Amino acid sequence: MHIHILGICGTFMGGLAALAREAGHRVTGCDANVYPPMSEQLQALGIELTQGFGAEQLALQPDVFVIGNVVTRGEKFPLMEAILDAGAPYTSGPQWLAEHVLAGRHVLAVAGTHGKTTTTSMLAWILEQAGLQPGFLVGGVPQNFGVSAKLGAGKTFVIEADEYDTAFFDKRSKFVHYRPRTAVLNNLEFDHADIFADLAAIETQFHHLVRTVPAGGCIVANAREEALQRVLDRGCWSEVQRFGGRKEESGSLRARGEPQAFDVLRGSLKVARVEWGLIGEHNQLNALAAIAAAEHVGVAPEQSAAALATFQNVRRRMELRGEVAGIKVYDDFAHHPTAIRTTIDGLRRRVNPSERILAIFEPRSNTMKLGTMKAQLPWALEESDLSFCNQAGLSWDAKEALAPMGTQAQVGADVDALVTAVLQAAKPGDHLLCMSNGGFGGIHEKLLAGLKTRFGG
Repeated sequence: MHIHILGICGTFMGGLAALAREAGHRVTGCDANVYPPMSEQLQALGIELTQGFGAEQLALQPDVFVIGNVVTRGEKFPLMEAILDAGAPYTSGPQWLAEHVLAGRHVLAVAGTHGKTTTTSMLAWILEQAGLQPGFLVGGVPQNFGVSAKLGAGKTFVIEADEYDTAFFDKRSKFVHYRPRTAVLNNLEFDHADIFADLAAIETQFHHLVRTVPAGGCIVANAREEALQRVLDRGCWSEVQRFGGRKEESGSLRARGEPQAFDVLRGSLKVARVEWGLIGEHNQLNALAAIAAAEHVGVAPEQSAAALATFQNVRRRMELRGEVAGIKVYDDFAHHPTAIRTTIDGLRRRVNPSERILAIFEPRSNTMKLGTMKAQLPWALEESDLSFCNQAGLSWDAKEALAPMGTQAQVGADVDALVTAVLQAAKPGDHLLCMSNGGFGGIHEKLLAGLKTRFGG
């Protein structure tokens, strides 16, 4: 089968492309913006990429066009208009995946506003180390595997389950296509303001997911999340394994100790101990979710803990991109205010109290571009010593939104202006934390080059 993927460089569609290629299909694709790590992965697989969505690609005549949710109707996507005019076969990415990859597998789906990519990667690594040879599709590149997706030879398949809509012609959340037997509900906050009116609308989509889990399946739910409890209160027909709860909740998995070294307890009973390199309470909770999900497919908690000791996080999750004159430059995917705050807090707990954190971010997600959560940014950034925001592409005034932070925050008109401001402020011992869900205009390389010019080395 020849499939041509529109929007191939998105993390999900790129992973789908890798799976299709591994399965022996001919895969081509197109996108408007190509940036690492997905572009590097696709090129390494020998997948032919076309820049843009030109109608001339209709002449490729694939067996089916697979449409990413970046694609809309209208003049921005002439290829899509040509597909519709020609009556050519097309489908969505989640639908193609469900029919050609997930059918017949024990699907473990990881959903939640935050931590999906990291938790999915943890779970895949646990099952791999347990000898289950899982397939997986992750919205990033787990460093343990070096690829974002793999078919796997075993029965299990681990997938990052996104609540964003499927395609312009299918407005259901992606995850309703996956039909998991094990569903992780990691957390739930308002996000994706471009497609959801409020948190209640997202809760409805999560309940659609709950409805698809069979009676013999398991829902792994964060006991701290009121929104998730509301979802389950609407109706639940499967076993529920909670994590992160209180001691008196005898069946709930919980952690005792610091995030980098903690006991895993079920009620008062210690069932495992995790010692690893990740930081932050959020990763401690992610680990509990992965351990609980793995237990549903027969992996004991102590086996999971042993696997997590060798877990390497996903690229773009507090990834150190370089160091010059004692100044470290990190890349992180955080873009929602809660994720920004959690990421800064995790780094703050790791660094020396005398060292500064310079938070450099661009509000790039559709929700942030709309300004829906701009009022939360001072709260998200308050643990940083200095913050730098990219104004480019925003319809709202970042200076006004960050005014409560006073001189602690600066705004740049574009990436180059931001780089100039950061380089003027940076000094040895600083940690430059770049946060974006996009390529951020190559800011990491620009900062490292600028630091070398200023400090040498």
